[in-house]
Amino acid sequence: MAPNLAPSHTHARPNAGRIRRSAVAAVAGLTAVTLLSACSYGSKADDKKAGADSAASSAGASGAKLSADTVKIGYFANLTHGTALVGLQEGLFQKELGATQIKTQVFNAGPSEIEALNAGSIDIGWIGPSPAINGYTKSDGQSLKIIGGSASGGVKLVVNPDKISSLDDLKGKKIATPQLGNTQDVALLNYLAGKGFKVDAASGAGDVSVVRTDNKVTPDAYRQGSIDGAWVPEPTASKLVTLGAKVLLNEKDVWPDKKFVITNIIVSQKFLKEHPDVVEAVLRGSVNTNAFIKANPDKAKADANEAIKKEAGNALEPAILDPAWADIDFLDDPLANTLQAEADHAVTAGLLKLPKSSSAGAGANLTGIYDLTLLNKVLAAKGQGPVADAGLGAK
Repeated sequence: MAPNLAPSHTHARPNAGRIRRSAVAAVAGLTAVTLLSACSYGSKADDKKAGADSAASSAGASGAKLSADTVKIGYFANLTHGTALVGLQEGLFQKELGATQIKTQVFNAGPSEIEALNAGSIDIGWIGPSPAINGYTKSDGQSLKIIGGSASGGVKLVVNPDKISSLDDLKGKKIATPQLGNTQDVALLNYLAGKGFKVDAASGAGDVSVVRTDNKVTPDAYRQGSIDGAWVPEPTASKLVTLGAKVLLNEKDVWPDKKFVITNIIVSQKFLKEHPDVVEAVLRGSVNTNAFIKANPDKAKADANEAIKKEAGNALEPAILDPAWADIDFLDDPLANTLQAEADHAVTAGLLKLPKSSSAGAGANLTGIYDLTLLNKVLAAKGQGPVADAGLGAK
């Protein structure tokens, strides 16, 4: 793996299409293909029905009610949202919220979750980096804040070993990603550019054909031979392996310390302003859940699978669940420097374009997308050091 494909701790960019940090500063002024998040494998088709507004009982919850009667939480029925799945299953969020009731809504894709946050249908959500960036910039920095991290890793390039035996064999092949402009789509385009391949970002045509395919459809597309591989999140990657595919590249291998953000925690700015005590309680629940996952990996894995069964209608088989779960790191740090790098990669890939009239620094930007004040307060109370916002916190 060529080391120049990964961003460094000092935010170095890939050789192909280097851009300055100032490009991200103008991201809200960009005219772009909308960034989308990956749909989860095995989730229900209609996210409005998939666990929509299902209330978690507050019976047995101790302590006084906080400043809000209810907190509405959104997430995917997906392993990369394991903090939400396990924390709700184990009652760790409710324990911190006392008599404040939890209502949950399960989504299939990031754009609909952002819409729900903007409409007030949810207050707090677990979501991928691309929709968080897009939601923040499209609202000119007014809609949301990233308040914590949740997961890193869990993304792989898996291929048909009969057609592709090395990274040099990618030319002329068809590689699937979940959606145009989603987090994995940007990562693949950035990687291919770093290898010297030419691909038109919008159409996916080029030296390597990038085929945008819903994660639920990708296994069938692989069986039928209409794709030669896929750059996808777990558990879709492990599902493909059970069908005979081979892991050619683990995305964490191209990032410093093998870490990159795959799931963040976001909150509406209105709810954060009006109910900081509730937000802090949810963050305590999240930190406690991540600690529980580390201390009880088998129980946590079973919890996540049970939650997926409830919400998506079917549990994951051990041959899929075990390797997928093992590849995801659950952590409190939002890995802010990698969020900036992912935004830069979208600009480099051509999915985000500066208007001709724009100059670096014009308009709103990613500065202010993070507010880690409450998270660092929670961590300090546990004797842990603060996490950084990479200069993208409020000024």
